[in-house]
Amino acid sequence: MTALGRSLFGRRARLRWIHLILGGALAMPYVLVGSVVVGPLAGGENVFGSLSLQLASFALGLPLAAVTSLFPLTRPLESGVVRSLCGVGAERLAYGPARTKGEKGRTAAWFTLHLGAGGIVAGMSLAVPPFAVTLIVLPFVPVLRDGWPGLPGLFGHTWALVLSPLAGAAMLLALAGCAAAVGALLARWAPTLLGPSAEDRVAAAEARAADLAVRNRLARELHDSVGHALSAVTLQASAARRLLDTDPEFVREALAAIEDTTRRTVGELDAVLGVLRDGDATGDAWGAAPAPTLAGDLDDLLRRTRAGGLRVDATVAAAVADPRALPAPVSREAYRIVQEGLSNALRHAGEKVTVALRVEVLDGHLRITVENPFGVAVPAPRPGGGHGLRGIADRARLLGGAAEAGAAGPLWRLHVRLPLKGTA
Repeated sequence: MTALGRSLFGRRARLRWIHLILGGALAMPYVLVGSVVVGPLAGGENVFGSLSLQLASFALGLPLAAVTSLFPLTRPLESGVVRSLCGVGAERLAYGPARTKGEKGRTAAWFTLHLGAGGIVAGMSLAVPPFAVTLIVLPFVPVLRDGWPGLPGLFGHTWALVLSPLAGAAMLLALAGCAAAVGALLARWAPTLLGPSAEDRVAAAEARAADLAVRNRLARELHDSVGHALSAVTLQASAARRLLDTDPEFVREALAAIEDTTRRTVGELDAVLGVLRDGDATGDAWGAAPAPTLAGDLDDLLRRTRAGGLRVDATVAAAVADPRALPAPVSREAYRIVQEGLSNALRHAGEKVTVALRVEVLDGHLRITVENPFGVAVPAPRPGGGHGLRGIADRARLLGGAAEAGAAGPLWRLHVRLPLKGTA
């Protein structure tokens, strides 16, 4: 099919034609209401026996259509039909009820335009095809010429009979062209009249940004929780294997730590994946497994880490153990920062070194410092690189703090400052 044929009779053109005919069908009740007014004004004359009275009834019914378009469901329904039949992208249309004056005005304009253009095209679609088909077959069916007054004389000429089928075919092509042109115009105007307003776009962008921020936070939680668990379990299993025959008590403690670590991590993993699976990232991701905090879970974290053989020298201020001393967001993020710092030490420093952890409150800030000597062997880089230090920096920045990491003489040092005041 040529480009012209597709534009007139292709699938999209046919669907847009159907859209216009639906507009004509929707216009009929308003035409009937208009005829109730026009009929008495015309002296009781039959409205449907006169084309001029029908057009008057049609013109009178369109303002009523504009008023009824203010119902809340009009814009969602029209947007759905336009998306399905006119080939307009879903992202260019609004599906909520019109609320502001501007949205209501644009919806009324669209509904009136749809019914007005649809009524005209639908009327042409009913009237033109029978007349055009009659013209096409007229040279071959003489009885048709006898049934129309004036036609026997006109079609007594050979040239008129020859042109009659061409005129009928031209009328059908003109009808298809009108329907395609009007359908294309409505499809072009639909995003302007039914599309989201500037306020809708801003609100949608803010909602997407908030959803992305929450999902990024969940991704950080998964990375820190699962990454630490895998590092700790690997180290604990390795130590237990080496001491299986010589220190059964240590092996039992290591296996208990592995069990506790995996059970807790699986609970957190199920909770976060459940939120992502349900598509509600704004909910409580830790409904089944509450987010661990520095005040309530630091001792268990240190115990599980030491059970793997890593020596941790921890200095923790007494205020840190008081849940009321730290704002809840600071306590949650600080726990993950300490967890990631110990995970880095597990992965890179090795078992034979001592990690120094210091958590204190100074000058209105919670200060976390993790120091360890460099490992004997340089660890092989992981594919794609790690995200732990970047996650720590993101967590600190989220609370208005700062994080620094790097070599300090013979030590690797991680230092984080989190403000305690003004944290929401």
